[in-house]
Amino acid sequence: MKWDPSKYIEFGNHRDRPFHDLVGRVQASHPRKVVDLGCGPGNLTATLTDRWPGARVVGIDSSADMLSKAESLAKDTAQLSFQLGDIAQWEPDADTDVVVTNAALQWVPGHQEMVFAWLRDLKPGAWFAMQVPGNFTSPSHALMRGLAESPRWSPHLSGVLRHDGAVGSPADYLGIMLDAGCTADAWETTYQQVLTGEDPVLEWVRGTGLRPVLAALSAEEAADFEQEYAAMLREAYPATKHGTVFPFRRIFAVARKN
Repeated sequence: MKWDPSKYIEFGNHRDRPFHDLVGRVQASHPRKVVDLGCGPGNLTATLTDRWPGARVVGIDSSADMLSKAESLAKDTAQLSFQLGDIAQWEPDADTDVVVTNAALQWVPGHQEMVFAWLRDLKPGAWFAMQVPGNFTSPSHALMRGLAESPRWSPHLSGVLRHDGAVGSPADYLGIMLDAGCTADAWETTYQQVLTGEDPVLEWVRGTGLRPVLAALSAEEAADFEQEYAAMLREAYPATKHGTVFPFRRIFAVARKN
């Protein structure tokens, strides 16, 4: 699946907030190595060098397009680097003191088992912090899936969109962390985001959830799909005099290895 880094960071103020809320709960004082799994274009990874100026910060992502954007951030910061890699194959090493993964694990089938394995292998005192979207039942996603499963689009899009089991509940992640021998905290937040512009919810999902659909269709087909989908979104998320309110539920969990 091809990613568009510019589209991904278009709503930066909204997309960045969960990351900062997550990292703010990590109380590591002087980590040696901080790893950001699924770092995307690297703009948020770079902020970790300010949070922990004595740490080596490594961002890992499977998208070469995203990392081409990220590499420019590392040129003037010796402690920051990026690596191309599948986070499903990643394993913590002895120097890993903090692991952050923000809005990435929902793309990885079986990630709950992976999280348990990572926590099991982390050294005592290490921190692990994760955030995933919890809005798979919201209109933005339900309407997309419903349209993809319609007679017109199902021949092209059958099996393209994941839903069942894409993420767990806060209680699921809390249980995993406790079972792995950690002190843990899990919670959820719904941000009431006010978006502006024409078809702002469509523009939002173009950067993330709609990417698998766009990758599976030709340019002409994608335009037709978006036209139908946009009409549904306008009804589900009506514009107000202040903008379009887009509730955005996120699931967080933070653990410290005992």
